[in-house]
Amino acid sequence: MVFGQLVIGPPGSGKTTYCHGMQQYLSALGRRVATVNLDPANDVLPYTPDVDVAELVCLDTVMEELHLGPNGGMLYCMEYLVANLDWLKEKLQPLVDSNSYLLIDCPGQVELFTQHQGFKQLLTALAGQQAGSWGHRLTAVHLVDAHLATDASKYISALLLSLSTMLHMELPHVNVLSKVDLVPQYGQLAFSLEYYTEVQDLSYLLASMGGGPFSARYRKLSEALAGLVEGYGLLGFTPLAVQDRKSMARLLALVDKANGAVYAKLDAPPVAAPAELLVGAAHSAVDDELAADLQDRYIDAEAKHVETDVSASSAARGGLDGSRKPPVPQASLVAGSVLERIPEHSGALPPG
Repeated sequence: MVFGQLVIGPPGSGKTTYCHGMQQYLSALGRRVATVNLDPANDVLPYTPDVDVAELVCLDTVMEELHLGPNGGMLYCMEYLVANLDWLKEKLQPLVDSNSYLLIDCPGQVELFTQHQGFKQLLTALAGQQAGSWGHRLTAVHLVDAHLATDASKYISALLLSLSTMLHMELPHVNVLSKVDLVPQYGQLAFSLEYYTEVQDLSYLLASMGGGPFSARYRKLSEALAGLVEGYGLLGFTPLAVQDRKSMARLLALVDKANGAVYAKLDAPPVAAPAELLVGAAHSAVDDELAADLQDRYIDAEAKHVETDVSASSAARGGLDGSRKPPVPQASLVAGSVLERIPEHSGALPPG
């Protein structure tokens, strides 16, 4: 039985970067891993895919010959893939025989995983348990850019997208706030990172939207949408910084628990995942500790770094005593793999 991750999310949420980082992380743990690229528009990959849908259908050719735009062309490519599932099954068979862990990099068009029936048919073939399906145990890893949390209205939109995706795909599901380390570049969080990962008591979020004309006019709509999200009670996020070992380890543990990989034994049938993980609502004290740690290391640390830079700049221009201090040189990042940029103090790799 094959286990794996179906990596989805809006454009720019970091799906390909995540697949690359997780591939390196799993390899470092000694696990056999294979990458599958299902995005025909993604022709510049940081990793070498074991299966690439571009070998079957080319988005540029589809757009040129059928006179379609990018979105229409992508939908056609997915429908063409569904019509040629035998090609995909043949390509995946060597990976199945070698018992590889699958990382499936999906396109970023949100309509594919919120309403498109063709993509749903593909999921049924991949992960369905009925007769004729391939029966792979996959977890949907839904990435949402963490910088959306800096704007209350955008965050509510991300919540609705995540909820709609969970209900449409009907897979074991883990929601992720990705690129947490880049949040300070886009603005400040009105609350702690933990608040945005728990998705509870959104009334505080509504109060933070302020009294601007737009917010005041659509306040009742925002309240209704927040009530809808809270009414389902399904949403919760895991924070992620790809270069951080601790957050990668926590996410991998959640994913493997959801798809049943941690329960798999050679001499026993697979055990179903806990009900809360099947709907992606699992949240524990470990997530709160991780959120607090990431906020301290990236978000709060960046704010302190900015304050230090401002003080240093003022001193360089001359203080009250007229002294001038030389500027502090900035440390440069060494180019290399994602794992090479992981801070040393983040801890050793957990045992595989």
